[in-house]
Amino acid sequence: MARVTSNPVGLHRFRPCFRTAQLPQQLRAFIPSRTNDHRRLQTVACQKTPNPSEPSTSEKSPPVEPVSGNEVSSTVMSSCSTDPGIPEFPNKNSNRQVAVVSTLAALALFLSGRLDFGVSLKDLTVAALPYEEALSNGKPTVVEFYADWCEVCRELAPDVYKVEQQYKGRVNFVMLNVDNTKWEQELDEFGVEGIPHFAFLDKEGNEEGNVTGRLPEKYLRENVDALSRGEASIPHARVVGQYSSAENRKVHQIVDPRSHG
Repeated sequence: MARVTSNPVGLHRFRPCFRTAQLPQQLRAFIPSRTNDHRRLQTVACQKTPNPSEPSTSEKSPPVEPVSGNEVSSTVMSSCSTDPGIPEFPNKNSNRQVAVVSTLAALALFLSGRLDFGVSLKDLTVAALPYEEALSNGKPTVVEFYADWCEVCRELAPDVYKVEQQYKGRVNFVMLNVDNTKWEQELDEFGVEGIPHFAFLDKEGNEEGNVTGRLPEKYLRENVDALSRGEASIPHARVVGQYSSAENRKVHQIVDPRSHG
């Protein structure tokens, strides 16, 4: 039997005189367990050498229950469905709605382009009055000198069309093509050096003013409005913007006497 002492000071001097395999069962009960208070004194001098083959009872992991594949998949699906951060893929109904909205937007854009920007110089010349008729019907007249190759003339065609439709029946609109030699006298009379050139005539055919080149639509509208009300002058006279030179005109003779192109 090994000697057991209750004096903790002399424990480091004692060496057991027996083998650890022959340690009686009664002494094993005196082996203290670990506590959080490291300052507590131990009263047992001998303890059994731990056997690595024996399982440790201090730390035991809970048993793992086997989970089937169906349970795993159902668990994953439930967690994905409840996660608000994962975006949902669009279904067929949402795709159909997006397609309908896109089609309507494209159609609206096409129609607006046709209404606002689909007017050409040819459309203006078809709707215009002959020059001689405009001078004889007792109404004020707007005479535009233009050319098919004039880029600024084509750009202003929608604006001219809007103003023409607004004052249709009260003001005459005449289109004269500078490439036509028929209008040589009118070119000199109105001093056309650049196109588009707009001459504003009262109901007696007297010029009240003119504008040349690219100008805001309101300039044309305000001048036409002054003509329609019979005012003695127009608000924008002798105004010049960016224009195409009349010297670049391609002179040719138009056979049709009614043509004002």
